[in-house]
Amino acid sequence: MKNKIENEIQGILCEILNDYKKDRAVDKMDIYNQPDKQEIMEILENLLTIVYPGFFRDKTHKIYNVEHTVSTLIEDVIFHLNKQIAVVLKYTKAFGENGEEQVEEFAAKASVAFLKTIPKVREYLETDLQAAYDGDPAARSKDEIIFSYPGIYAITVYRLAHELFLLDVPMIPRMMTEQAHSKTGIDIHPGATIGKYFFIDHGTGIVVGETTVIGEHVKLYQGVTLGALSTQGGQKLRDVRRHPTIKDNVTIYSGASILGGGTVIEEGVVIGGNSFITKSIQKGTKVSVKNQELVYHSEDDRLHRQDSDESWFYVI
Repeated sequence: MKNKIENEIQGILCEILNDYKKDRAVDKMDIYNQPDKQEIMEILENLLTIVYPGFFRDKTHKIYNVEHTVSTLIEDVIFHLNKQIAVVLKYTKAFGENGEEQVEEFAAKASVAFLKTIPKVREYLETDLQAAYDGDPAARSKDEIIFSYPGIYAITVYRLAHELFLLDVPMIPRMMTEQAHSKTGIDIHPGATIGKYFFIDHGTGIVVGETTVIGEHVKLYQGVTLGALSTQGGQKLRDVRRHPTIKDNVTIYSGASILGGGTVIEEGVVIGGNSFITKSIQKGTKVSVKNQELVYHSEDDRLHRQDSDESWFYVI
């Protein structure tokens, strides 16, 4: 067996090396001119420390050195972010053919502009925390929400990534939100527009598409999809509005799908669990799926009766 492996290994090596020479997307070898995923994830971790200084901070830094600590973090973030933005700009048509000077100038401006949005991000997150605390009777404190709720983690990463998206920084915002997606099961595209007091309860399986617009005081439960009616057009649909608008004070229960760029869910609407919606819903409406028929097999006739009960509507 050992001799067989030794005899075959050189041939396998040659086949794989020759396969690298086919000039496909999977054959790219210029690792120094591609974004560094690990470095971007480290930037994200430092940003979380800046946003929540008492929750994610490095415990080796004393609290009375907070000014020095935050200064160091900001310098670290802006240095590495600037470098990674310069790398990803080469993937865009606008900068692909430009010289290093133009790329470096844009990267520097974008890095500085992004760091200046941190107070705004924190303002929005404070409202999201309040919405989570007010909306979940299981929450004992806002500290518990920050430490343990996947929804607030996904929203935090989204709000940071969204600011980079608005600055026309390619690739990095999506890498950030996909990191949150992999950790929480919550997929929020950085291009989505989401207002204050946004609450995600439980969260697993939620999808919020790129052109989705969400107002204030909106609550989503697990398994909700705010998606496109169809993506058969592929790249032809890029920059086309294909995801729904959710206005203020809307609650969407688990498993509901709301699809289409022309679909508007007006203020105060409640969408019941497992609803499938492709048309606009008027203000103040409650939408539910007709109660399914349950079949019981038992000698006890009492178990065959079905009382009128709308509790199934609110499946959480």
